[in-house]
Amino acid sequence: MMAITRRGVLAIPALAALPAAAEAAGTVRIGYIEPLTGNAAAAGQSIKAAAMLAVDIINTPHPDLAPMPLAAGAGLTRLGGAKVDVVWADNQGSPSVGQSDAIRLITQDRVVALCGAYQSSVTLTASAVAERYGIPFLTGESVAANLTGRGYKWFFRTTPFGPDFAKLYLDFLADVAKTGMATGKIAIVHENTDYGTSVASSISKVAASRGVKIAQTISYSANGTDVSPQVLQLKNSKPDVVIFISYTSDAILYMKTFKTLGYRPPIVIGDDSGFSDPSFAKSVGDISQGALDRSAFVAGKPGSLPYKVNALFKQRTGRDLDDTTARSMQGFLVMCDAINRAGSTKPEAIRQALVATDLKADELMIGYKGVKFDSHGQNILAYSLMIQLQGKGYVPVWPAGRATAKLALPFKGWT
Repeated sequence: MMAITRRGVLAIPALAALPAAAEAAGTVRIGYIEPLTGNAAAAGQSIKAAAMLAVDIINTPHPDLAPMPLAAGAGLTRLGGAKVDVVWADNQGSPSVGQSDAIRLITQDRVVALCGAYQSSVTLTASAVAERYGIPFLTGESVAANLTGRGYKWFFRTTPFGPDFAKLYLDFLADVAKTGMATGKIAIVHENTDYGTSVASSISKVAASRGVKIAQTISYSANGTDVSPQVLQLKNSKPDVVIFISYTSDAILYMKTFKTLGYRPPIVIGDDSGFSDPSFAKSVGDISQGALDRSAFVAGKPGSLPYKVNALFKQRTGRDLDDTTARSMQGFLVMCDAINRAGSTKPEAIRQALVATDLKADELMIGYKGVKFDSHGQNILAYSLMIQLQGKGYVPVWPAGRATAKLALPFKGWT
């Protein structure tokens, strides 16, 4: 029925006109595509738990969460109190499955918008379907730079993305260098799908613009079962900093291989994703002490929106929100707010509401400076900070004004 490439959809069958969703319907259905099974299932299931919390916050009154949009009332107030319902699709970490999910959600389940899909390579194909059908697609978690570089009109992204992270890492390392610690020899280790290659490219470009040379770049397959050759390459070249762009199973495998081969690079930075997955700290936290990560979410002070939302999530799951989960949840909330402001379930009305989005920092459950999209659909007010694995969890360590713990270097790994 269709052909696909890693760059997206090449051909989709001719489309019959889809019936418009009813105005002020009793239920507004939003499709959510995530890896609910497979190697990234822990992340997908965590995102699902957070999205269902968001649905509860929207559908039932939570006045204590004001000024978060839609929290104080019940349902989508400009659609007569219509309730939000999520239709879930399991992409299994596969771009082709994600593409099929998007087609089914749009043509059979008649969703009014789509969110997802964790892996950038899956978001690439699923959002291409949405673009072809003229259905709004918002990702709160996929960060490959090329996603907002395709000239799409129906695609929006709330999360920071590759170039933002590159600047964050280089600013952080410049500050570390002021303490006298060497940071000039940087190695990038990345999985070889759109996520890894895009973020690695962004880091290299920003580094070059600052006169910083990337000493080593190592690409690998995220589906591999042995990373000893890559770790031995690092051990032989002795970089000052290793930046990993990895999903969960490979991030865990690298830390285990570090210990097996007795290798401790001075500075280890994980580009979120696998390092922020709940199963990472649980599986290898005791041998990854001092690993750094980026995060847009910190629970913050009691009484703040992030603190309150985190407490609700912890009541449901027994653990704190992680960065990826929180970024996805915020994206979903932005989509729901846009549908409500549109006062309509017509795709064009929702798209126009997304274009007009202008949320302030105090309306968010995450540490962005706000949400406002540029002409490419990228949130220009997204923000991240550096966190470090100390003990059983991550703590903010940079910048100093937002740190709750002291940066501990070099990377300790294990005792």
